[in-house]
Amino acid sequence: MASYVIVHGGWGGGWEWRAVARELRERGNEVWTPTLTGMGERAHLGDPRVGLETHIADVIAVLELEDLDELLLCGHSYGGIPVSVAADRVPERIKLVVYLDALIPRHGEAALDLLPASFADLARASAAEHGDGWRVPIPTELLPPQGCVSDELRDAYVARLRDQPLATFTEPASLSGALDRLPRAFVRCTGGDLAEQIDGDPIAPMAERARSEGWLYRELSAPHDPQLTDPVGTAAILHELGVLPGRP
Repeated sequence: MASYVIVHGGWGGGWEWRAVARELRERGNEVWTPTLTGMGERAHLGDPRVGLETHIADVIAVLELEDLDELLLCGHSYGGIPVSVAADRVPERIKLVVYLDALIPRHGEAALDLLPASFADLARASAAEHGDGWRVPIPTELLPPQGCVSDELRDAYVARLRDQPLATFTEPASLSGALDRLPRAFVRCTGGDLAEQIDGDPIAPMAERARSEGWLYRELSAPHDPQLTDPVGTAAILHELGVLPGRP
C-alpha cells in the first residue's frame, strides 16, 4: 500500500480526481486530493492576497496534519509548482515527487514564466477585464476539447471550474535545493496537442528536462487532463510508481 497526495491543476479542484482516487483506493492505497485555496469548493476563500505561497501552505498542511511520510506527492499541470516547493520544504516526508504533465519550476520562476508569452499576456488581460484585477478565468483554449468524453461528462467538468487568483501564477517559487535530492518522476500525456491550444506546448520542455536529468519517465496515451479522459490508466501508472522501492 502506498500513500498519495494528488494536487490538481489550474482552475480545478480535488473533485476532479475522484475517479482516479477511487481506482487507487481499490488497489489498497491511501489517497488525499486537496483543493487549493480560492478554487473548487474553496472558491469563496479567494481574494487578491491568495498566491503561490498560500497553495504551498495548503499542501504542506495536508502532509503535516495527516502525519504523512513515505508519500507520493503528485502535481498535475499548474499543481507541479506548489508540489515542488512543498516537497523542497518537507523532503523528509516524501518518497517520490510525481509530475503528471506538469510544470517544473526552478528557483525564482513563476507559473507565467513557464507558459507561452502570449498566454501570460492573455491571463493578465483577462484578470484585468473580467476578474476584478485579481482573478483569472480559464481561457477557452484550455477547456477539454469537444469529443474527448461524453458531452454530459465534459459539461459537468467545465461547470465546476473556477477562476484562479492571479498571484498564484505570478509569485515565484522559492527553492532551497532539497527538491533536487529527492526521487522524481514525470508522466507525459501524449494523447493531445497543447501547442495547438495555447500557441506553444509548455509541457514539452518539462518532459525533456525530466528525461535529460534521468528521472523516472512514463507516458500515458491521454490528453492533458487524463483524470477526466482516462482515470483508470492514470491510476494504473500512479500505482505502478507507488510500488517501486523507496529511496535509500
